[in-house]
Amino acid sequence: MATRMEEKCTWVLEMMSDTILETMPKADYSSLFNDFVESEFFLIDGDSLLITCVSETSLKPGQSLHFFYLVERYLVDVISKGAHFAIVFFKDAEYAYFNVPELLTLRTALILHLQKNTTVEVWTKFSNCLSEEWNICLDQSCPYFLILADEGLNDLQTHLFNFVVIKAWAAKVNIVLFSGQTSDTLRLYAYFMQSSYSKQLFFKENEREIMIVYESLIQQLKNYRDMDLTPLFGDLKFNDMEEEVCEIVSLLKELWPEGSDIRRVFCVTSCSLFLEMYHCYLENRENSASPQISKVEQKTGNCLTLKDMEDFCKLHCLSVAFMLHLPLSQRAHSRFITSHWIQDLKIVLKMKKWCEYFILSNVNMFESWSLNLLHISDLSDQPLLKNIAFYYENENTKGLEVGDAIMKEYVHLWDTVSELVRKFDVGKPIPLRTTKVHFLEKTPSPIKERSQETMPNLGFIPMSCNLVDEFTGDILKDLPFLKSDDPIVTSLVKHKEFDELVHWHSHRPLSDDYDRTKDNFDAKRDPYYLKHLQKYHVFQRFYGSSLESVTSKMITTQGPTPKKDCIKSKGTKETKAEIIIRENKKRLIAEEEQKEEQRWNALSVSIEGEMRKNLNSGMKKLEEFLKSCKSSSVKAQVERVGLQACLKAWKEHCQAEGKITKDLGIAVHMMKRIHSLLDKHSELLREADQKLIARCLKYLGFSELADSLYPSQDATDDIKTKKKNKYSVGIGPARFQLQYMGPYLIREERKDPDPRVQDFIPDTWQRELLDVVDNYESAVIVAPTSSGKTYASYYCMEKVLKESDEGVVVYVAPTKALVNQVAATVQYRYTKNMPAGGSLCGVFTRDYRHEALSSQVLITVPACFEILLLAPHRQNWVKRIRYVIFDEVHCLGGEIGAEIWEHLLVMIRCPFLALSATISNPQHLTEWLQSVKRYWKQVDSTMEKRTVSKGSAASRGSYLKDPARARQSYKVRLVLYGERYNDLEKYLCSVRQGDVCFDHFHPCASLTTDHIEKYGFPSDLAFSPRESIQLYDTMCQVWKSWPQAQNLCPENFTPFKNKIVIKKMDARKYEESLKEEFTNWVKNGNEEEARMVLKKLSPDNHDYSGRMLDFFPCLVEKLRKMEKLPALFFLFKLNTVENCACKACEFLEEKQEEKRPPKADKEAHTMANKLRKVKKSLEKQKIIDEKGQKSLRRLDQSLMHEAEHNYLLKSLEKNLEIPKDCTYADQKAIDDESLQMVFKRVRHERKGETLKWLARRGIGYHHSSMSAKEKQVVEILFRKGFIRVVTATGTLALGINMPCKSVVFAQNSVYLDALNYRQMSGRAGRRGQDLLGDVYFFDIPRPKIGKLIKSKVPELRGQFPLSITLILRLMLLATKADDLEDGKAKALSVLKHSLLSFKQPQATDMLKLYFLYSLQFLVKEGYIDQEGNPTGFAGLVSHLHYHEPSNLVFVSFLVKGLFHKLCQPTSNGSKRFSEDVMEKLVLVLANLFGRRHLPAKFYEVNAKFYQSKVFLDDLPKDFSDALLEYNMQVTEDFASFLLIVSRLADMKQEYQLPLSKIELTGKECEDSPLVSYLMSCKEGRVAVSPFACLSGNFDVDLLSPGVPDNVILHTLGINHTQAPVLWPHILDSQGRKMPLNAYALDFYKHGSLTGLVQDNRIHQGDAYYLLKDFDLTIKSISVSLRELCENEEDNVVLAFEQLSTSFHEKFKLV
Repeated sequence: MATRMEEKCTWVLEMMSDTILETMPKADYSSLFNDFVESEFFLIDGDSLLITCVSETSLKPGQSLHFFYLVERYLVDVISKGAHFAIVFFKDAEYAYFNVPELLTLRTALILHLQKNTTVEVWTKFSNCLSEEWNICLDQSCPYFLILADEGLNDLQTHLFNFVVIKAWAAKVNIVLFSGQTSDTLRLYAYFMQSSYSKQLFFKENEREIMIVYESLIQQLKNYRDMDLTPLFGDLKFNDMEEEVCEIVSLLKELWPEGSDIRRVFCVTSCSLFLEMYHCYLENRENSASPQISKVEQKTGNCLTLKDMEDFCKLHCLSVAFMLHLPLSQRAHSRFITSHWIQDLKIVLKMKKWCEYFILSNVNMFESWSLNLLHISDLSDQPLLKNIAFYYENENTKGLEVGDAIMKEYVHLWDTVSELVRKFDVGKPIPLRTTKVHFLEKTPSPIKERSQETMPNLGFIPMSCNLVDEFTGDILKDLPFLKSDDPIVTSLVKHKEFDELVHWHSHRPLSDDYDRTKDNFDAKRDPYYLKHLQKYHVFQRFYGSSLESVTSKMITTQGPTPKKDCIKSKGTKETKAEIIIRENKKRLIAEEEQKEEQRWNALSVSIEGEMRKNLNSGMKKLEEFLKSCKSSSVKAQVERVGLQACLKAWKEHCQAEGKITKDLGIAVHMMKRIHSLLDKHSELLREADQKLIARCLKYLGFSELADSLYPSQDATDDIKTKKKNKYSVGIGPARFQLQYMGPYLIREERKDPDPRVQDFIPDTWQRELLDVVDNYESAVIVAPTSSGKTYASYYCMEKVLKESDEGVVVYVAPTKALVNQVAATVQYRYTKNMPAGGSLCGVFTRDYRHEALSSQVLITVPACFEILLLAPHRQNWVKRIRYVIFDEVHCLGGEIGAEIWEHLLVMIRCPFLALSATISNPQHLTEWLQSVKRYWKQVDSTMEKRTVSKGSAASRGSYLKDPARARQSYKVRLVLYGERYNDLEKYLCSVRQGDVCFDHFHPCASLTTDHIEKYGFPSDLAFSPRESIQLYDTMCQVWKSWPQAQNLCPENFTPFKNKIVIKKMDARKYEESLKEEFTNWVKNGNEEEARMVLKKLSPDNHDYSGRMLDFFPCLVEKLRKMEKLPALFFLFKLNTVENCACKACEFLEEKQEEKRPPKADKEAHTMANKLRKVKKSLEKQKIIDEKGQKSLRRLDQSLMHEAEHNYLLKSLEKNLEIPKDCTYADQKAIDDESLQMVFKRVRHERKGETLKWLARRGIGYHHSSMSAKEKQVVEILFRKGFIRVVTATGTLALGINMPCKSVVFAQNSVYLDALNYRQMSGRAGRRGQDLLGDVYFFDIPRPKIGKLIKSKVPELRGQFPLSITLILRLMLLATKADDLEDGKAKALSVLKHSLLSFKQPQATDMLKLYFLYSLQFLVKEGYIDQEGNPTGFAGLVSHLHYHEPSNLVFVSFLVKGLFHKLCQPTSNGSKRFSEDVMEKLVLVLANLFGRRHLPAKFYEVNAKFYQSKVFLDDLPKDFSDALLEYNMQVTEDFASFLLIVSRLADMKQEYQLPLSKIELTGKECEDSPLVSYLMSCKEGRVAVSPFACLSGNFDVDLLSPGVPDNVILHTLGINHTQAPVLWPHILDSQGRKMPLNAYALDFYKHGSLTGLVQDNRIHQGDAYYLLKDFDLTIKSISVSLRELCENEEDNVVLAFEQLSTSFHEKFKLV
């Protein structure tokens, strides 16, 4: 039975382990706190945190203060990134430490420290992860993820962690691994394992077995613990030990009634308990012969005596006295003893550690006593104890004095111990050693040397370069420099290159990325090319027409316009020409008005008839006419007709018998007409119109408003009082307008046209943007999505296009999809006759380019624009740039490529427009950019003076000739606009009784009273007018005697008083007043009432236990019925995006199938066969006719066949026609010809057929792994209105123009953050089509919804802006640019103006030093000389800048001749290479350029791999040796650099714990010769954290491979990630090797994308793009090598060309 139980346990544990291991390789490696000001709530498993920090290689056992420093460093790092979390310690987890009791003590101390000395929330009340309490807690707190270790100290602890994982997934909590975490300035990256329905189901199905196995495992652990304790403590059980502790504590309280510090208390109690226990242990050993005791006896051999243990405890007390009296600055200089404790002592120490645990776990016994827990983090310092023990064992002859203060402390501690030990007498405090036993093993070199001689020479290589002097001049004087005769400097003579490289011209300038990017159309002017080009332009204009509603415009060059329009003075007489123009305009307006009137007369009868039949559809037609009508007088006439129809309908409706509730829709229509007449056409209203409006108002029950408009004189005209109730809407006019007319309230819009804008009347803020462009200024523009900020961009383009044929506007967009969209818009909007060789619009992305440098408007991505700005020989083109437009500039704070945006903003000399909808610190950004413009103003001024001072009139003239520079303003304006055109209303989706239901989610439901008290209402948390009313009503309901209730009643609110037309801005004032009042409730003692209001506004929670996404088709169908389509559905996993779209389509097909008659398919088949036969007959007839054999009989036959053919065709079409309710497509939205043209675009694409199948049902999907053509099809058809359902990932949020009626968030993700939420939800509500946008939350946890709505978007903060390759590219620009002065100025601007160092002098100094370090590296590697000129393979390194540091390693391999040794052809004289050579080459390149790590734990997976090898092999030995040599050289230089920059550290902060801020400073002990002797290692610990020094870390340890960042002084702001090393093996936090995924090599071998998905666990879309990137890299290297080598038959060049061709051929097949 027991065996069966064990087998079952093993089976369950293995099943859990396999489930977790299978998920690991598919885990996303992503940023955890994506752009939340405060992250979502998550949990950290305390035991995992403990294990991770204890496993840190730099930490030595028994050094608790260093351990606590590591814990706090980690927590501070996550807190600084906005983390909001709790740490949970399960009680059962203690059992896992039975064989390492020192960790039990550490764990207990950690819990107490976090609880008492930090503000971190710590949970310790849960027994285990399967308890009901834990389940309830997860349900209530809804943590988004749990950070956990994937492996414990032993298998049993790993199993415990697995239980936590499985249970978390079951509760829909995601798992994040400690293993493999990395951190940078702004983000923390980790493996993220998402909970899914299958994992929830796994727990549900196996819950009972899991519970049984868990209980069995815990019982096993308890048994192990007891077995471990019995040999040490005999019959004493856990409870007995507590009694022993209790006695000692009671006695101590009597001895020290005033209380004490935890270190003293812990020292004396643990020593006394241990001595008593050891005394018992020895007695038992003598008296008993039990097998267990004899077992220990065998182990211990010669057992240590009680006197030995007394001596050991004395040494411990002395070490505690040292800890109490020495500040960290002194302890950090302690010698480090490498000797281990003797074997006999190790076993005894285990007993001591258990005693320490018993003391600490019962610390609550001191509750009524004054116990100071401040220094609980510093209870144990084993390295210090060893140092003291070593002295007394080996060096006591020196007779060094301890010092008065320490001696006094030590005597006090030992005296207390002797009083606490009651069973026997302990010796006197002096002498310290009474026995001769050595506690430390004898070793040849027991003291760790600092080995200073292995550290590199401290000093920089001197350089003479203007750029270096200008950037770092102020700090150069303080830095150490090497002398010219130093070996490092003298060895800089040209490195001997490998003999084979004699034909290589490494200095030859390479073609840049621009030259190598595929041109969409080759320059051959052949017919095929011209036809292809024509097709491209036709499609681009068609694509553009789907984006724009404006008409295309022909641009003619007019020359520059003056800065400001010349305003005519009033006295100026009108010229004859001006009079004629004015009269003509007048005549045209009159003619237009006449036409509109005729059009209305023609349509009025049918519209009026429709309104009588069905008011709603009639009103729709009326409003359509009003939209297209341009004449005000005709509009007013139409509005009158509409109002009369409404009044008539209202009277009839109210007179109808049996009406219980009134249809207020009619009243809304009536008020809309009244609003329009009074606001837009007030000047055209006659008395009769006012009378009609007043009459309508009275019928609605708004008599006061009616009287204010048209006082009633005639009593008969009044509606009789008894009839009043019959017609009245029953509520006041203000409430009626807010509650029922919110979307229709009139927006404040200007009525005066702006001559600069033809298509619409711009708002005030939009005019400010036009002024910015007219004045050649720069601007940061922050306005909501769809508010019209992009218009300024097109105005800017138009202005530059009109000024000349030379000027260029560059439009920088974050994604290729957006580039294609903007390019199509520009090509549609503008046409211009360009001079020969010129074009209007060009595109440049990494994939392709089209007329990029010959165009006037270049649309590009940041990385490609940076290539052009940094290319030394493109500077003449750069000077043509007149304006740069940065769209979605908040990407400056993004995860990937953020630093490139920075470089662009600081390198451009012309004005710019920076657009975004989501920046929370735009003032800071504007200030930074203004500082950059000040720099350029100074540069321009200096260059102008220099040019003038040369005295050459010609040169002077040429400089001043550039009109753009003369007109340019250096001002940077900030333009803010916060008002959305249409309100957004949020809804919560839930599944109830098998159906999808919607509950309105009031914005206040996302708030808490704490949040309001702390932050107030978020600035962008807006209410719709009905939500304001809802809040007011709830406030009245909760607080009956609310003093302000009367004042804030809508009818009494001052801005609404006697207003017939309440406008949107009035409603906004009401909303602000309510928010202000509600905030007062919270702050002035009515918090409970406020809490009740928020609770009442929250919709009920309806949890669904099944898989919500199964109801996706049902959700779409429901939205269609509610007329909420078109809609965008945001999901965050690529396969889910595709699956959901396909499921919705299948649902419609099944629906159609159910509706089809049973014989329909058979009939269709028969008709198709007949049609085929008739077709054949017609074709035969055609051949006969062509031969001229015509006859009347045949003609009749032919006509019959044709008629039959048409009849059959129509019948078949009707049979196969999709019913309207079985498709979401709007067939009228696009003609068939255009649809076929769109479909034709994707006929050769991977997903083309699927997209066409979906599109025919009005469905599409959109994600990053689709090709540009595939995305365009979906975008065009969605904008045209044909597709009305699109599932998408977040890529759609970045500026893509796809407005819709509704946005649905249908999947939770770490990527769904405050920033993306605003970008995505902003798509809801199409301006001009929808007055209200709807946002739906489907399967998103409630706390997350609240977080999204109330979180501010993050502030833009700078990344670390420099890299070695960037600095090399800057040096190339500064020394090789066409205009050297301009090149240097650009390079200097990049170096001086990082956002990271803006207003941060310390960061500026650190960047200057890093710049100097980079130069040293480049000089040593031979990429630049001491004058800063590029040498060697500088061009090749900078060309591969995407891949630092792999580019540097690759070139070092090339220079060492390793590729020449590898690339040997199959036979002499052959130009072909064997497959073996090719595979080895791919192996090397995959190790350099295809680095994608898998979690370390995945090594253990037992899965069978079918096609792939999965784990990448190490580099071949010669490459591996070369890499090690390279890494060691770089590490040595970086360590040297850290020593130099260590002077920038803030040592005050370095001597305190980072989170708790506990200071470990104080006066150094100077009266103790012993202290001075033991703490003598002052040198060699300059750049290492003093906490790390406690574990014996020296500066020389910085040379170790993969040294952790927490060893370095943390206030430097720099770490090893900035060193250009490429360690072949990355170790995780537990020291395990993280394997590389062999996807590139595997694909080269089997060529299967499916194999990569199945075996390598990479999503198909991701795999495609990883391979594409690898393919581009090989091609780039191949082209570069060919350009650098003049020998046509060089083996390396030929091998790379062969590889490039064969890899590309394989890639093309997928």
